[in-house]
Amino acid sequence: MERITAVARGRVQGVGYRHFVEECAQATGVHGYVKNLPDGTVEMVAESSLASLADFIRFAHARENPVIHVDEIAVTPGQATGEYRGFRVEW
Repeated sequence: MERITAVARGRVQGVGYRHFVEECAQATGVHGYVKNLPDGTVEMVAESSLASLADFIRFAHARENPVIHVDEIAVTPGQATGEYRGFRVEW
């Protein structure tokens, strides 16, 4: 199991992006959370296999979504802890 911390930049707040990311997590089987940051970005912490994490980030770019516009997702790898059960939206 691997872990990533990712920060999405673009039009990602106020457009349903966190719930979109939650759906991406459910589709790929990753565990963790997503939350808005004060600077207008969205942070995602996810744990799973490398293949599932790659799919998760690919889906999280929301390329087919007409409202969400992701300019970039900066991904930082980390050490998995196994602390997450499921995936949640944090407020």
